[in-house]
Amino acid sequence: MDKRSCCLVLAAGEGTRMRSEAPKVLCEVLFKPMIGWVLDTVKNCGIKNTCVVTGYKSEVLKDYLSSQDNECEFAYQEERKGTAHAVMTALNFLQRYINTDILILGGDSPFIDEKTVKESYKLHLEKGNSATIITAMVENPLGYGRILRNQITEKVEAIIEEKDASLNQKKVKEVNSGMYWFKVRDLIDSLGDISEENAQKEYYLTSIIKIFIEKNLKVSAYKSLSSDIVLGANDCSQLQTLNEIARKNIIYNFLNEGVNIPCLDGVMIGKDVKIDPSTTILPNTILSGKTNIGKNCIVGPCCEIIDCTIGDGCDIKFSFCKKSSISENRVIGPFESITNRCNAFSVSI
Repeated sequence: MDKRSCCLVLAAGEGTRMRSEAPKVLCEVLFKPMIGWVLDTVKNCGIKNTCVVTGYKSEVLKDYLSSQDNECEFAYQEERKGTAHAVMTALNFLQRYINTDILILGGDSPFIDEKTVKESYKLHLEKGNSATIITAMVENPLGYGRILRNQITEKVEAIIEEKDASLNQKKVKEVNSGMYWFKVRDLIDSLGDISEENAQKEYYLTSIIKIFIEKNLKVSAYKSLSSDIVLGANDCSQLQTLNEIARKNIIYNFLNEGVNIPCLDGVMIGKDVKIDPSTTILPNTILSGKTNIGKNCIVGPCCEIIDCTIGDGCDIKFSFCKKSSISENRVIGPFESITNRCNAFSVSI
């Protein structure tokens, strides 16, 4: 990644349908807020300069990001009037990076991945684009903006929303993820051209794409290999779907790396957990936080392990462990609790 590139994360939403008192982006997927997933990807891609647009309960979001040592700047969107309006609130940030490229992401898109970010930026640079839309192919595109391309050249001609699409256009399965690369200078120059002439009286980034095409600026799309990148959550039912997708992805990644999980029932493993090969995880076991488990361990059944380091060869069953370091070859349980301990043997409840 170009070290000069920057990122803007849109995270001002309230998420009314979540019925949560926290900002929407703090709703968790496998024990980690959605925006934490997004910012991990940004950091892993080597993007150093990031601004987060906050809104609803801004201080709560800032407190979380500070606790995670995320080096972010902030912009505040007092009125939520669309994605382009959110970008406008970060104008001071944009102007400092006017000669670079910016990645714009939603803070509630936890499955945006490192490969998609890097490969889309590579395309952006190779084509000399003013804008690169990150897209995906989905089996059921209902509700998504469709990417319309020239049938001969494959050039992007428009993004058309579901409500405006014809029957043939609704059959298109390439959809807009809502994530983009922009040349910052061209983005700033066109922000003032956006109209709020729509039913919602809001300003959308899709309008920027339309303006760029009308100005004959270079616009193309990068088609991600993962259809999951478009997924977000507007209510608890959709959030549960994200949790189930993430749960299965993480479990199968560990299976491919040599971790033995003979039965998936009740097994939940957080995004930041590390497990060495030849360890066995048994049913009804929850692993979360920055937990590290060595090799040749048996963990479970019926364990909860939070922010622990567990040495090689440990056997832990029917137990709760939190913020503890457990030396190798220890036997813990059944029915034991270990909290805030180093080199622990076991402590009975």
